[in-house]
Amino acid sequence: DHLLSRGHEVLGLDNFSTGRRRFIEKATTHPNFKIITCDLLDKGEIVQYFQGYDVVFHLAANADVRFGFTHPRKDLEQNTIVTFNVLEAMRAHSIKNIVFSSTGAIYGESKIIPTPEDCPMPTQTSLYGASKLACEGLIQAYCEGFDFQSWIFRFVSVLGERYTHGHVFDFYKKLLNNPNTLEILGDGHQKKSYIYIQDCIEAMMLGIEKEKDKINIFNLGTPEMIEVFNSIEII
Repeated sequence: DHLLSRGHEVLGLDNFSTGRRRFIEKATTHPNFKIITCDLLDKGEIVQYFQGYDVVFHLAANADVRFGFTHPRKDLEQNTIVTFNVLEAMRAHSIKNIVFSSTGAIYGESKIIPTPEDCPMPTQTSLYGASKLACEGLIQAYCEGFDFQSWIFRFVSVLGERYTHGHVFDFYKKLLNNPNTLEILGDGHQKKSYIYIQDCIEAMMLGIEKEKDKINIFNLGTPEMIEVFNSIEII
């Protein structure tokens, strides 16, 4: 919707494994928008759809961090291999610009808080984060080897319209079942940062417009934190 409002022609590729068609109902009425249902794991099929475009916003991924060690292949396929397929489809049609949704999860248990983009990369603590870091590596290599240009955004948790799953949903469900107790993961002293989706989109567009290096990497978050305590009283 944001790109269409700026006058761009937009093609969406989605297998709707987690997406909702109702979220693009407005866009489908716009003359500059098309949607194709396909699987980005099928490189042979998707390469044809990239012809004639200038920029790829690569937002597709398995984002279910919790169960990564239950089905480790899913992060490899849907994050890393899909990213390779997207890069190859771009290369086939000489598309040089990619905007990539990475994650703050690549910082693992960083000892530097707040964590800068150029910090020493800590040990990975999730297959999701590890797969996204591998995606970043592929993108950077294509920038060096095939003269691509990239904008890589490492998000904190994004909330807002069209949010359909995640720990905030889990918290609500748990409190509806038992309003006196909230089960949380971790030691009870962790902190969490969030960003509103519209602020996230505006920040991405600002980064794309202002920064023109070959590889541009940004942390996207806010300084505000929500802290969880061991003892929670529901009032």
